Amino acid sequence: MVYHKTTSEIDLCRESSLLVCKTLAELAAHIKPGVTTLHLDKIGHDFIFDHGAVPGFLNYQGFPYSLCISVNDAVVHGFPSEDELKEGDIVSIDCGVLMNEFYGDSAYTYAVGEIEPEIEKLMKVTRECLDLGIEQAVVGKRIGDISYAVQNHAEKVNGYGVVRELTGHGVGKSLHEKPEVPNFGKRGRGSKLKEGLVIAIEPMINLGKREVIKMDDGWTIVTKDGKPSAHFEKIVVVRKGQAESLVDFTMIEEAVEKNRELSASY
Repeated sequence: MVYHKTTSEIDLCRESSLLVCKTLAELAAHIKPGVTTLHLDKIGHDFIFDHGAVPGFLNYQGFPYSLCISVNDAVVHGFPSEDELKEGDIVSIDCGVLMNEFYGDSAYTYAVGEIEPEIEKLMKVTRECLDLGIEQAVVGKRIGDISYAVQNHAEKVNGYGVVRELTGHGVGKSLHEKPEVPNFGKRGRGSKLKEGLVIAIEPMINLGKREVIKMDDGWTIVTKDGKPSAHFEKIVVVRKGQAESLVDFTMIEEAVEKNRELSASY
């Protein structure tokens, strides 16, 4: 059943989403060569609890960490570890919080130091896919309109691979609600979008082919060809004329830029 939110429920989703943004911005200040992803997980874990919420992913269906941290060819659901980030890596951090009975959920892909131009383009295009998908999240459109916008820009325009096995989703009192929001599909297909639907749109775009495999840990999804993947996610509310984003990347981008400037000054 698709659950459309009231104004007060959307406000609670917005509060949770704001904390997710603050957490991702806090993490941006610590992303540099030599830092372990397990250390990043601890920072995120403590930050969320310190702000009166609970990590949304911790123990969710058995997931043992507070953040999904996926490096390079890891698409999503990566386990934090003692492995150190290296210059030229990209790292996707997917963060969820549960506060006031409602979830927030967002993902951002960070560059570690200087990265190759082709990987920088992958990140840029994935962000564009997200923006194009959000443009379609308006009353009267259908899920397939979002899906097509993402797939067309990634595959036909830029020649990248769009992951099929994982999708966006509804968000509210449950972390994953109906409807699913695939990153591939046809215009005019799927359920019609109505006012108050809260959904996570999250393109997962591969530099190479679309095929992925699951690692032995039972969670981490990696590209089959070993090429990098980027992942950005925002929660939006379906509205008339223009979608309302509950996630603002501005504070994350400001933290990323400040971190870059500090690194350059050393």
